[in-house]
Amino acid sequence: MRIAITFLTVLLGGCATTPPIDLSSVDKTLTPDRAIADVESARGHRVAWGGVIVNLRNLKDTTEIEVLGYPLASDARPDLGAPPQRRFLLIREGYLETADYRNGRLVSGAGTVTGTRNGKVGDAPYVYPVLQAEQAHLWPLDEERRNPNVNFGIGIGVIFGR
Repeated sequence: MRIAITFLTVLLGGCATTPPIDLSSVDKTLTPDRAIADVESARGHRVAWGGVIVNLRNLKDTTEIEVLGYPLASDARPDLGAPPQRRFLLIREGYLETADYRNGRLVSGAGTVTGTRNGKVGDAPYVYPVLQAEQAHLWPLDEERRNPNVNFGIGIGVIFGR
């Protein structure tokens, strides 16, 4: 009986996942909308935001990702079943490949709110909150997520030579 309980504990523990970005010290109440409403008090706060990539620009030393924000689920994945939040800019040091970080992909990032930036959505003026991301996670495509290549087996294997 003890062996069965130990086995089930190990098996179920293996199913638990930790978020791919560090959520331990983020302000979960500070959304992109709230950051815009009071940018001075939001500046310097550590947050985790995510959503759908709308645009990406590689600059000299950084990559700027325009994201349509969604609330994050407990695993830090954007919750597309919830209403969208405000767009924001996720700034990441270095170069990110546009073929990977393409429009429509899901991304989550954790870092510091650094302020706002004026831009446009179409022809309309828009104010973006800016997240300087220390961490960024590009989520697998839905098809990869639905059909993971996982194998599990229990048994004894015997191989006989010829």
